[in-house]
Amino acid sequence: MNPIRRRRHTVPNAVISDDYVNDLSKDRIPGMIDKTSVSMADAVGKIPNGATIMIGGFGSAGQPSELIDALIAQGARDLTIVNNNAGNGDLGLAALLKAGRVRKIICSFPRQADSYEFDALYHAGKIELQLVPQGNLAACIQAAGAGLGAIFTPTGYGTLLAEGKETRHINGRDYVLEYPIHADFALIKAHKGDRWGNLVYRKSARNFGPIMAAAATCTIAQVQQIVALGELDPEHIITPGIFVQHVVAVPSEQSGLNP
Repeated sequence: MNPIRRRRHTVPNAVISDDYVNDLSKDRIPGMIDKTSVSMADAVGKIPNGATIMIGGFGSAGQPSELIDALIAQGARDLTIVNNNAGNGDLGLAALLKAGRVRKIICSFPRQADSYEFDALYHAGKIELQLVPQGNLAACIQAAGAGLGAIFTPTGYGTLLAEGKETRHINGRDYVLEYPIHADFALIKAHKGDRWGNLVYRKSARNFGPIMAAAATCTIAQVQQIVALGELDPEHIITPGIFVQHVVAVPSEQSGLNP
């Protein structure tokens, strides 16, 4: 049985073919599921223009910088990016912004001391920003993975962030209706994975990875090590392989950002 969960695509022009999704998890030996990839380029090779992509990371912690570099080299553009931040310094997501590949970013903290790439694009009118409070961002991504139609949250009520949105008074509190945030792809980073796509994370590098994996149609995971089946303690597996379509290894000494 193919362990791919089918979720709707976020934009009509970001078509993810069934052949591509199936290729990422097909049996390479009869009866054996193997989701590993030989290279970053292979992993991101068919991400189309106009795709919505979730990128894990809390600042640089847990950011899949090598996958982002491969995406830059691949050439996809007009992307919508979902991330906690809007890039730091000139690596990872910031490099993707600098390359001019991002049309819109959905995030919680777009401006920081080292967010100069985003700042320049935003002030020049070259990028669209959708600002979402961090708790709402996490809740809306989680809602997408859970298959919910919408959620009510008190965060943002009575502020500019609630303008034009449905509100409701429930049990003495005021709430704002928010919709799930889906993605065509999720690029995430984990500590270890196996060929079935099971993932374990390292400390705070976990952050948005697990909920993004569940909210995307196709999840691509960058790991420091791919281990044999059975080596990962089931009690330590945070993201089960059902949510992952592609796993690619990058040894820690090659990783440019924090683990």
